[in-house]
Amino acid sequence: MEQTASVNTDPGHRSVTNGRCSQWRNWTGFWFLGLCNNFAYVVMLSAAHDILKKQESENGTAPTPPTVAVDFQGRNSSNSSRYDCNPVSTAAVLLADILPTLVIKLFAPFVIHNLPYGVRVLFCVIVAAASFLLVSLSTAVWISILGVIFASISAGLGELSFLSLTVFFTRDVLGGWGSGTGGAGVAGAFLYSGFTQIGLSPQITLLIMLVVPFAMLISYFILLVPPPSFPQWRSRTMEYTAVGSEERQRLVDDSDQEQQEKSTPADDRSTGPLTFTEKLHVSRGLLKFVFPLGLVYFAEYFINQGLMELLYFPNFFLSHAEQYRWYQTLYQVGVFVSRSSLCCVKIRKVWALSLLQVVNAVLLLFAVRYQFLPSALLVFVIVLYEGLLGGAAYVNTFYFISKETEDRQREFAMAAASVGDSLGIALAGVAAFPIHRYFCSL
Repeated sequence: MEQTASVNTDPGHRSVTNGRCSQWRNWTGFWFLGLCNNFAYVVMLSAAHDILKKQESENGTAPTPPTVAVDFQGRNSSNSSRYDCNPVSTAAVLLADILPTLVIKLFAPFVIHNLPYGVRVLFCVIVAAASFLLVSLSTAVWISILGVIFASISAGLGELSFLSLTVFFTRDVLGGWGSGTGGAGVAGAFLYSGFTQIGLSPQITLLIMLVVPFAMLISYFILLVPPPSFPQWRSRTMEYTAVGSEERQRLVDDSDQEQQEKSTPADDRSTGPLTFTEKLHVSRGLLKFVFPLGLVYFAEYFINQGLMELLYFPNFFLSHAEQYRWYQTLYQVGVFVSRSSLCCVKIRKVWALSLLQVVNAVLLLFAVRYQFLPSALLVFVIVLYEGLLGGAAYVNTFYFISKETEDRQREFAMAAASVGDSLGIALAGVAAFPIHRYFCSL
């Protein structure tokens, strides 16, 4: 008997299949957007340091006095301090890398709605590519510094834009974004170290990494499946006007009272963009999210930039540089794991994470002062735990902002709240200077 293969032509089945495919593509797209957005920011500090050091040795214009000879990890080779530290804190470079991002996050949310999302992404890609080119091809110190600033601008504008973009998709894309930003730390550090370890120069390594900004273009314009009404090349002000007119006309034409009641909230949400006064009101309401997030990042970057290079164990089998490198690597691994955990666990009380991170900072501060920790292995565990706390605070903060903010306010709220981590990092950089100076003077 002849048999024929059955083909499912049910429109409902096709709709469900397409929906799942779109959902998976969007999650993956935001994962790559998070990775690409933070990638330049992650690699730029170490890459700029290598190239600046090479320029100084070649040009001979900035010889390092014998009393401040330093290696890559901030080790002072002729310092009499018992901490074997660099007289200039690594927080100095951190501030140069974070301040442009902080300025953007403070002011851009109030005006960024006038710039279409497509234009924002193109700008971020161009600036990120320019950062790699400037640092790799620079012939002067100030050009390399300008490249680091460009990387900071791209990362800051990209973060607040992509967080705002999540409101047009299902909430699970926040998990993809968070995981991708965590992955940027691991991938950036691993790839840069790997390429230079096999013999490639920092300049060639950065030129190879130009593929990353173009991967952002592919992720955004090809991989994502935005809703049909998404304002790709229109500003949000124009979109509010157009949607508001369509909704009002639909309500006039629709005589069904039940349908009219269902449509009224959408009409209220589309009456126009938030005014400046409304944005200030929303910003005040975000303090309950922003302050705990900022405190988490203040504590962890105070550890990373103020204390980590001072946690040196001379009798350990790893050198000072290798110990520092593993501290940073394990921290990034912790961040990646916790930023990928949103699908498994959600933590509403970010305050608890903040307090635990402060405990970490206080513990390590006393450990530096009194040197009571027996081995670097214990520090490895602590910094891994530190990364877990920081990553969990980040993804849960934005998840609950997305969940608890009104529809009309959500896009602005996601962008405005992104200032929390950058503000905490900047304050940590400032606080690390006197602490570092004090310990290095002992």
